[in-house]
Amino acid sequence: MKEYYRDKVCIVTGGANGIGRCLVEVFANAGCRVAFIDLDQKAGSRLLARLPRPDEHYFCCGDVGSEAVLTEFAGQVIERFGQVHFIMNNACFSNGGILSGCSYEQFNQVLKVGVVAPYYLTYLLREHLAKGASIVNIASTRAFQSQPDTESYSAAKGGIVALTHALAISLSGKARVNSISPGWIETAAFHDERPVPQWEGPDASQHPSGRVGVPYDIAHLALFLCSQQADFITGQNINVDGGMSKLMIYHGDHGWQLTDSMVN
Repeated sequence: MKEYYRDKVCIVTGGANGIGRCLVEVFANAGCRVAFIDLDQKAGSRLLARLPRPDEHYFCCGDVGSEAVLTEFAGQVIERFGQVHFIMNNACFSNGGILSGCSYEQFNQVLKVGVVAPYYLTYLLREHLAKGASIVNIASTRAFQSQPDTESYSAAKGGIVALTHALAISLSGKARVNSISPGWIETAAFHDERPVPQWEGPDASQHPSGRVGVPYDIAHLALFLCSQQADFITGQNINVDGGMSKLMIYHGDHGWQLTDSMVN
């Protein structure tokens, strides 16, 4: 399997920390040459230095919500590597929502990073996609279910799920396009300065899988979706949430009780 990935070119947005960093490490360790972009200069440079064959990878410090930055990044990727085999559109963030006063500009900032950037980066690289190319968009189960005050993030994640199947049809014959929707993923182990909590008790057992997720759960699926074994899979979204989105709970189920404070 490792021979398949050797020297293939993989792009990761938001690659310095969290799930993005795990994607960078997993694809680099599989043998890929990785180009990644992130606003965190310190974390990105540190990650680049500890990757295998660091001179064969490329880190760009920049904001994918900027058209100029995306254009420059894509240009550098083409100049350095010539073609692209895998694109991991991972970067996104939240500016809250209607309850916390998320403004017009703040809402659009999230959409620029979470939806526009994946579209435009793919657009810029469309003529440089290698045979058998695969694009994996990191969405979220929040595209399908919500907590209060999450409109900016939920809208971006809903948008990238729709973008996934649209691109899969438009790029048919050039690239397969799929999305992964993580649920609760504990990313602290992929942030150098954060202590790693140990989620036990109800936090873990509420999941049908019996545990909280880790970034490897996402990265290993992404690796599979880019493999030859997945060449019949395109236009799909796959939830990776320990089964939480399939767990139906009503008042009185599993010891859960609806209270007036939850309603009001």
